[in-house]
Amino acid sequence: MRFILTILALLTAMPAHASGRLASDWFALGERALQHWSVSQPDPADDRRLLIQRKESIAGPLRRVMVIYPRKSSAYDTAMTAILADFAARRLSVEFVAVNYDTDARRGAALLDEAKRDGVALLYAMGSETVDWMYQKHRDIAIPVVTVCAKDPVQLGQMPDYESGSGNSFAFTSLNPLLEVQIEYLREMKPQLKNIAILVDAKNASAVETQARPLAEALSRQGVTVLDVAVTDPVQARQQLAGLVSQAVAQMRQTDPTLEHSLFWITGSTSVFAEIATITAHSNRVPVLSAVPEVVQAGRDSAVLSIGVSFESNARLAAVYGAEILGGRKAGEMKVGVVSPPDIAVNFRRAREIGLKIPFAFFEAASFIYDAEGRPVRADGQDMTAR
Repeated sequence: MRFILTILALLTAMPAHASGRLASDWFALGERALQHWSVSQPDPADDRRLLIQRKESIAGPLRRVMVIYPRKSSAYDTAMTAILADFAARRLSVEFVAVNYDTDARRGAALLDEAKRDGVALLYAMGSETVDWMYQKHRDIAIPVVTVCAKDPVQLGQMPDYESGSGNSFAFTSLNPLLEVQIEYLREMKPQLKNIAILVDAKNASAVETQARPLAEALSRQGVTVLDVAVTDPVQARQQLAGLVSQAVAQMRQTDPTLEHSLFWITGSTSVFAEIATITAHSNRVPVLSAVPEVVQAGRDSAVLSIGVSFESNARLAAVYGAEILGGRKAGEMKVGVVSPPDIAVNFRRAREIGLKIPFAFFEAASFIYDAEGRPVRADGQDMTAR
């Protein structure tokens, strides 16, 4: 018995499992990445640093890529899995170090100094908050930087337009589709749109500045009534949304009694879209649409439709940018990476429940489709019914 307890204690203390999985409170990878990469914690005293290495040896000088996280997020897990899956298919001798700076500017600056000292070849800035901090405080860094899982840099004032390069070490990608494209899709869905309620976390500056405010201003100019549904306390998001969504439905009925010409629009605010079940429970028959494709999911607790850029699509683009930079391209010459056309996802169970007709063009273009029972029938553009 003592021997068994000793073995169990040793296994519990091990930082990594043989499969390459690592017990971490801020980092997780999907199977597509774990097939090709192993994860370890090189310093037992630093649980905010993880080393990710290829399982297969690749010839050539090894180059290190540092990925800087601000915190835990399932979106970042999805993005990192997609980046590693893309790099697994490339014959590049690279290893990744993922670091969490906990939004601590001093720790972040120390990590950038370390990257310079250790000859890191490429940096990934994960999330809008990381990008904003790095671009504001460390724009002159000599190491090329690719942004990932970050909102539109043009709307945020980081870039003057979508066609120019930054002229420095930053290569930007955008988690937003072009605004005019998004509005075209909304107009095709509801040609006589009267009301739109935009759901956002008031404390999520990037979502407010790049997703809520531009859409609100553009549709207001077109005569659409815009209702501001803003969560002010993310911890109380569920309770606040229950009341706010019900109030929005009541306001919509004043000009649209049948609710035929009204929409809810969920921005990329985690505290908001994580409460999709609450939103749908109080939205009556008003269609709930999302800028985040992942909010359309199996079952009933789902947006009916998304028109946006998935975390995975954005990360794939960021992986392409990173690989091109490692191949010799200059980051500052790369125009803003925008996914076009946007990712479409449809849940026909929700559409049936609220009596919404989905334009056939949306069905054709959709990367993700859930059938009338809420079951996945198309995923990442692939037919799931044959499996």
